[in-house]
Amino acid sequence: MSIHSINPYELESALRIIRNSFATVADEFHLTKENCPGHTTFITLEKLKIKYDSGGRMYIYYADSVPVGFFSLKQLDSETWELDHLAVLPEYRHRGIGKELLEFAEKTIQVQNGKLLKIGIIEENVKLKQWYMQNGFLSTGTKHFAHLPFTVGFMEKRINL
Repeated sequence: MSIHSINPYELESALRIIRNSFATVADEFHLTKENCPGHTTFITLEKLKIKYDSGGRMYIYYADSVPVGFFSLKQLDSETWELDHLAVLPEYRHRGIGKELLEFAEKTIQVQNGKLLKIGIIEENVKLKQWYMQNGFLSTGTKHFAHLPFTVGFMEKRINL
């Protein structure tokens, strides 16, 4: 098992992980290209390449040489980072990979003197919200956006230096 920064040749693997992982969420919450075209399930390779080319920090997780996990980080200010697209292929879930990815993200921002990690989730996804809370995140509020068929929940975690 290994986690490393992705290279351009791994973007298609990352795209497959993201789409397949978030497809379960789209199914559960009845998200489609029509009612939620910006949902992560529908991300394109072009969009992922743009994020990569703009300096986005992206990481991929390999289990037995198979790419099965992904996340990205974005620095918001000198101390605050945003975690995005944390994904584990459905057939590899419940093996601790998500927690490993999260811990790796935390260590990565610690090295950069980051002190706060933020996320946005589907507030109605109770199981996911509980998982983040079990991993030290606190809910900081919600917001309903007119173009989304769900409420966005905001969470954050203080990173101990």
